[in-house]
Amino acid sequence: MRIIFMGSPEFSVPILSSIISAGHDVVAVYCQPPRPAGRGKKERLTPVHSHALELGLDVRHPVNFKSKEAVSDFAALKADIAVVVAYGLILPQEILDSVDKGCLNIHASLLPRWRGAAPIHRAIISGDASTGICIMQMDAGLDTGDVLYHKETEILPSDTTAVLHDRLAHIGSQCIVDVLKKYAFLEAVPQSDIGIIYASKIDKNESKIDWNKSAIEIDRQIRGLSPFPGAWFDDGEQRVKVLMSEVVEGSGFPGEILDHATIACQSGALKLTRLQRAGKGAMDIKNFLLGYNFPNKKLN
Repeated sequence: MRIIFMGSPEFSVPILSSIISAGHDVVAVYCQPPRPAGRGKKERLTPVHSHALELGLDVRHPVNFKSKEAVSDFAALKADIAVVVAYGLILPQEILDSVDKGCLNIHASLLPRWRGAAPIHRAIISGDASTGICIMQMDAGLDTGDVLYHKETEILPSDTTAVLHDRLAHIGSQCIVDVLKKYAFLEAVPQSDIGIIYASKIDKNESKIDWNKSAIEIDRQIRGLSPFPGAWFDDGEQRVKVLMSEVVEGSGFPGEILDHATIACQSGALKLTRLQRAGKGAMDIKNFLLGYNFPNKKLN
Protein backbone atom coordinates (compact mmCIF):
# COMPACT_ATOMS: atom_id res chain seq x y z
CA MET A 1 0.00 0.00 0.00
CA ARG A 2 0.89 3.67 -0.32
CA ILE A 3 1.07 4.75 3.30
CA ILE A 4 1.39 8.04 5.14
CA PHE A 5 2.99 7.42 8.53
CA MET A 6 2.24 9.85 11.36
CA GLY A 7 4.11 9.56 14.65
CA SER A 8 6.65 11.35 16.81
CA PRO A 9 8.12 9.60 19.91
CA GLU A 10 10.33 6.55 20.36
CA PHE A 11 7.23 4.34 20.70
CA SER A 12 6.45 4.93 17.00
CA VAL A 13 9.90 4.08 15.60
CA PRO A 14 9.73 0.23 15.56
CA ILE A 15 6.27 0.46 14.02
CA LEU A 16 7.55 2.58 11.14
CA SER A 17 10.45 0.15 10.65
CA SER A 18 8.07 -2.81 10.60
CA ILE A 19 5.88 -1.21 7.91
CA ILE A 20 8.94 -0.52 5.75
CA SER A 21 10.25 -4.07 6.24
CA ALA A 22 6.88 -5.48 5.15
CA GLY A 23 7.39 -3.84 1.75
CA HIS A 24 4.89 -1.02 1.94
CA ASP A 25 5.57 2.31 0.23
CA VAL A 26 5.74 5.02 2.88
CA VAL A 27 5.16 8.11 0.75
CA ALA A 28 5.65 10.59 3.61
CA VAL A 29 6.27 10.73 7.33
CA TYR A 30 4.52 13.34 9.45
CA CYS A 31 5.82 14.18 12.92
CA GLN A 32 5.96 17.01 15.44
CA PRO A 33 8.27 19.92 14.50
CA PRO A 34 11.80 20.14 15.97
CA ARG A 35 11.71 22.00 19.28
CA PRO A 36 14.34 23.55 21.59
CA ALA A 37 15.62 21.06 24.17
CA GLY A 38 18.50 20.57 26.59
CA ARG A 39 20.68 23.18 28.24
CA GLY A 40 21.67 24.78 24.97
CA LYS A 41 18.06 24.93 23.78
CA LYS A 42 19.10 23.59 20.39
CA GLU A 43 16.32 22.32 18.18
CA ARG A 44 15.92 18.57 18.59
CA LEU A 45 14.29 16.26 16.07
CA THR A 46 11.71 13.78 17.27
CA PRO A 47 12.86 10.12 17.24
CA VAL A 48 10.59 9.41 14.27
CA HIS A 49 11.99 12.39 12.36
CA SER A 50 15.57 11.19 12.89
CA HIS A 51 14.72 7.61 11.94
CA ALA A 52 12.81 8.66 8.82
CA LEU A 53 15.76 10.74 7.62
CA GLU A 54 18.04 7.72 8.09
CA LEU A 55 15.65 5.76 5.88
CA GLY A 56 15.62 8.48 3.24
CA LEU A 57 11.91 9.21 3.64
CA ASP A 58 10.07 12.45 2.96
CA VAL A 59 9.53 14.11 6.37
CA ARG A 60 6.92 16.78 7.02
CA HIS A 61 6.09 18.56 10.26
CA PRO A 62 3.29 21.11 9.99
CA VAL A 63 2.34 22.80 13.25
CA ASN A 64 -1.30 21.89 12.53
CA PHE A 65 -3.71 21.25 9.67
CA LYS A 66 -5.65 24.51 9.90
CA SER A 67 -4.34 25.88 6.60
CA LYS A 68 -5.76 24.83 3.23
CA GLU A 69 -2.19 24.29 2.02
CA ALA A 70 -1.41 21.71 4.75
CA VAL A 71 -4.61 19.80 3.94
CA SER A 72 -4.07 19.91 0.17
CA ASP A 73 -0.43 18.80 0.53
CA PHE A 74 -1.59 15.81 2.57
CA ALA A 75 -4.31 14.88 0.07
CA ALA A 76 -1.93 15.29 -2.88
CA LEU A 77 0.08 12.30 -1.64
CA LYS A 78 -2.82 10.08 -2.77
CA ALA A 79 -2.10 7.50 -0.08
CA ASP A 80 -4.15 4.35 0.31
CA ILE A 81 -4.09 4.61 4.09
CA ALA A 82 -2.52 6.59 6.94
CA VAL A 83 -1.06 4.92 10.03
CA VAL A 84 -1.03 7.14 13.13
CA VAL A 85 0.98 6.29 16.25
CA ALA A 86 1.35 8.88 19.03
CA TYR A 87 1.50 11.69 16.48
CA GLY A 88 0.61 14.48 18.90
CA LEU A 89 -2.24 16.17 17.01
CA ILE A 90 -5.93 15.40 16.71
CA LEU A 91 -6.60 15.10 12.98
CA PRO A 92 -9.47 17.15 11.53
CA GLN A 93 -12.19 15.45 9.52
CA GLU A 94 -10.76 16.88 6.29
CA ILE A 95 -7.57 14.88 6.82
CA LEU A 96 -9.41 11.70 7.80
CA ASP A 97 -11.53 11.96 4.64
CA SER A 98 -8.62 12.66 2.30
CA VAL A 99 -7.16 9.13 2.48
CA ASP A 100 -8.82 6.42 0.39
CA LYS A 101 -9.06 3.73 3.10
CA GLY A 102 -9.00 6.13 6.03
CA CYS A 103 -6.60 6.51 8.96
CA LEU A 104 -5.61 3.77 11.39
CA ASN A 105 -4.51 4.62 14.91
CA ILE A 106 -2.34 2.31 17.03
CA HIS A 107 -3.14 2.90 20.70
CA ALA A 108 -1.39 1.39 23.74
CA SER A 109 -4.39 0.21 25.75
CA LEU A 110 -7.40 -2.08 25.55
CA LEU A 111 -10.01 0.46 24.50
CA PRO A 112 -12.25 1.97 25.73
CA ARG A 113 -10.11 1.80 28.89
CA TRP A 114 -7.36 4.44 28.96
CA ARG A 115 -8.20 6.66 26.04
CA GLY A 116 -5.88 9.65 25.90
CA ALA A 117 -2.33 10.69 26.55
CA ALA A 118 -0.75 8.37 29.14
CA PRO A 119 -2.30 4.88 28.86
CA ILE A 120 0.84 2.93 29.83
CA HIS A 121 1.54 4.97 32.97
CA ARG A 122 -2.11 4.84 34.07
CA ALA A 123 -2.47 1.10 33.56
CA ILE A 124 0.47 0.39 35.88
CA ILE A 125 -0.43 3.02 38.48
CA SER A 126 -4.00 1.69 38.64
CA GLY A 127 -2.85 -1.91 39.11
CA ASP A 128 -4.36 -3.28 35.90
CA ALA A 129 -3.65 -6.98 35.39
CA SER A 130 -3.26 -6.55 31.64
CA THR A 131 -3.17 -4.02 28.82
CA GLY A 132 -2.50 -4.25 25.13
CA ILE A 133 -2.59 -2.73 21.67
CA CYS A 134 -5.71 -1.64 19.83
CA ILE A 135 -5.75 -0.63 16.17
CA MET A 136 -8.79 1.50 15.39
CA GLN A 137 -10.32 3.17 12.39
CA MET A 138 -9.97 6.83 13.31
CA ASP A 139 -12.84 9.27 13.64
CA ALA A 140 -12.86 12.87 14.83
CA GLY A 141 -13.01 11.92 18.54
CA LEU A 142 -10.18 11.18 20.95
CA ASP A 143 -9.49 7.42 20.63
CA THR A 144 -13.17 6.75 19.97
CA GLY A 145 -12.95 4.92 16.62
CA ASP A 146 -14.14 1.41 15.82
CA VAL A 147 -11.55 -1.25 16.68
CA LEU A 148 -10.20 -3.47 13.90
CA TYR A 149 -7.70 -5.51 15.92
CA HIS A 150 -6.43 -5.88 19.45
CA LYS A 151 -3.82 -7.91 21.29
CA GLU A 152 -3.54 -8.28 25.05
CA THR A 153 -0.44 -8.61 27.23
CA GLU A 154 -0.07 -9.24 30.96
CA ILE A 155 1.31 -6.49 33.16
CA LEU A 156 3.99 -8.17 35.24
CA PRO A 157 4.71 -7.20 38.88
CA SER A 158 8.17 -6.01 37.77
CA ASP A 159 7.00 -3.94 34.80
CA THR A 160 7.90 -0.26 34.74
CA THR A 161 6.49 2.16 32.20
CA ALA A 162 9.79 1.91 30.28
CA VAL A 163 9.65 -1.89 30.07
CA LEU A 164 5.96 -2.04 29.17
CA HIS A 165 6.42 0.78 26.64
CA ASP A 166 9.01 -1.24 24.73
CA ARG A 167 6.96 -4.43 24.84
CA LEU A 168 3.85 -2.69 23.54
CA ALA A 169 5.82 -0.96 20.77
CA HIS A 170 7.06 -4.38 19.67
CA ILE A 171 3.54 -5.82 19.79
CA GLY A 172 2.25 -2.84 17.81
CA SER A 173 4.91 -3.30 15.16
CA GLN A 174 3.75 -6.90 14.66
CA CYS A 175 0.03 -6.12 14.77
CA ILE A 176 0.07 -3.35 12.15
CA VAL A 177 1.72 -5.59 9.56
CA ASP A 178 -0.99 -8.20 10.14
CA VAL A 179 -3.74 -5.58 9.93
CA LEU A 180 -2.44 -4.10 6.69
CA LYS A 181 -2.21 -7.58 5.20
CA LYS A 182 -5.75 -8.56 6.20
CA TYR A 183 -7.31 -5.10 6.04
CA ALA A 184 -9.94 -5.92 3.40
CA PHE A 185 -11.27 -8.79 5.52
CA LEU A 186 -11.33 -7.16 8.97
CA GLU A 187 -14.54 -5.96 10.60
CA ALA A 188 -14.39 -2.76 12.64
CA VAL A 189 -16.19 -3.20 15.98
CA PRO A 190 -17.61 -0.16 17.80
CA GLN A 191 -16.15 0.45 21.25
CA SER A 192 -18.27 -0.33 24.27
CA ASP A 193 -19.99 2.52 26.10
CA ILE A 194 -19.07 0.76 29.36
CA GLY A 195 -15.64 1.09 30.97
CA ILE A 196 -14.55 4.33 29.31
CA ILE A 197 -11.62 5.84 31.25
CA TYR A 198 -9.33 8.69 30.17
CA ALA A 199 -5.59 8.50 30.74
CA SER A 200 -4.78 12.11 31.57
CA LYS A 201 -1.24 13.42 31.15
CA ILE A 202 1.12 12.74 34.02
CA ASP A 203 1.42 15.79 36.28
CA LYS A 204 4.69 16.23 38.17
CA ASN A 205 2.61 16.86 41.29
CA GLU A 206 1.77 13.15 41.22
CA SER A 207 5.43 12.23 41.71
CA LYS A 208 5.95 12.77 45.44
CA ILE A 209 5.68 9.53 47.41
CA ASP A 210 3.09 9.56 50.19
CA TRP A 211 4.14 6.93 52.71
CA ASN A 212 0.62 7.05 54.17
CA LYS A 213 -0.49 4.91 51.23
CA SER A 214 -0.09 1.15 51.09
CA ALA A 215 3.13 -0.45 49.88
CA ILE A 216 1.25 -1.89 46.91
CA GLU A 217 -0.05 1.54 45.85
CA ILE A 218 3.36 3.19 46.20
CA ASP A 219 5.07 0.39 44.28
CA ARG A 220 2.64 0.92 41.41
CA GLN A 221 3.31 4.65 41.51
CA ILE A 222 7.07 4.07 41.41
CA ARG A 223 6.88 1.64 38.49
CA GLY A 224 4.31 3.72 36.63
CA LEU A 225 6.46 6.87 36.82
CA SER A 226 9.74 5.11 36.00
CA PRO A 227 11.86 6.42 34.39
CA PHE A 228 10.08 9.77 33.91
CA PRO A 229 9.18 11.88 35.74
CA GLY A 230 10.16 9.49 38.54
CA ALA A 231 8.53 9.10 41.95
CA TRP A 232 10.56 10.78 44.71
CA PHE A 233 10.94 11.32 48.43
CA ASP A 234 12.57 14.16 50.38
CA ASP A 235 15.25 13.10 52.89
CA GLY A 236 15.37 16.56 54.44
CA GLU A 237 18.21 17.77 52.24
CA GLN A 238 17.45 16.61 48.71
CA ARG A 239 15.01 14.79 46.54
CA VAL A 240 15.77 11.18 45.71
CA LYS A 241 14.03 9.45 42.83
CA VAL A 242 12.93 5.86 43.26
CA LEU A 243 12.84 3.96 39.98
CA MET A 244 12.26 0.40 41.21
CA SER A 245 10.99 -1.14 44.41
CA GLU A 246 9.73 -4.39 45.89
CA VAL A 247 6.80 -4.95 48.25
CA VAL A 248 8.05 -6.77 51.37
CA GLU A 249 6.82 -7.69 54.82
CA GLY A 250 7.35 -5.08 57.51
CA SER A 251 5.51 -2.56 59.64
CA GLY A 252 6.08 0.75 61.31
CA PHE A 253 5.01 4.38 61.17
CA PRO A 254 4.51 5.50 57.55
CA GLY A 255 7.87 6.72 56.25
CA GLU A 256 9.86 5.03 59.04
CA ILE A 257 13.18 3.64 57.82
CA LEU A 258 13.21 -0.01 58.88
CA ASP A 259 16.71 -0.57 57.51
CA HIS A 260 18.95 1.12 54.93
CA ALA A 261 16.59 0.46 52.03
CA THR A 262 13.23 -0.62 53.46
CA ILE A 263 10.56 1.95 54.30
CA ALA A 264 7.37 1.38 56.25
CA CYS A 265 4.12 2.34 54.53
CA GLN A 266 0.57 2.66 55.82
CA SER A 267 0.32 -1.08 55.28
CA GLY A 268 3.31 -3.24 54.41
CA ALA A 269 6.74 -1.98 53.50
CA LEU A 270 8.81 -1.21 50.42
CA LYS A 271 12.35 -2.26 49.69
CA LEU A 272 13.86 0.37 47.39
CA THR A 273 15.98 -1.31 44.72
CA ARG A 274 16.92 1.38 42.18
CA LEU A 275 17.38 5.07 42.96
CA GLN A 276 18.76 8.29 41.57
CA ARG A 277 20.01 11.51 43.16
CA ALA A 278 19.98 14.86 41.37
CA GLY A 279 22.87 15.12 38.93
CA LYS A 280 23.71 11.42 39.27
CA GLY A 281 22.90 8.37 37.20
CA ALA A 282 20.39 5.75 38.26
CA MET A 283 21.93 3.00 40.43
CA ASP A 284 20.91 -0.30 41.95
CA ILE A 285 20.61 -0.13 45.72
CA LYS A 286 23.99 -1.75 46.42
CA ASN A 287 25.93 0.87 44.48
CA PHE A 288 23.62 3.67 45.58
CA LEU A 289 24.39 3.01 49.25
CA LEU A 290 28.14 3.34 48.63
CA GLY A 291 27.65 7.10 48.39
CA TYR A 292 24.46 7.69 50.33
CA ASN A 293 23.20 7.21 53.86
CA PHE A 294 19.51 7.22 54.65
CA PRO A 295 18.72 9.68 57.44
CA ASN A 296 18.14 8.20 60.89
CA LYS A 297 14.56 9.40 60.92
CA LYS A 298 11.23 9.15 59.20
CA LEU A 299 10.99 10.24 55.57
CA ASN A 300 8.53 12.98 54.65
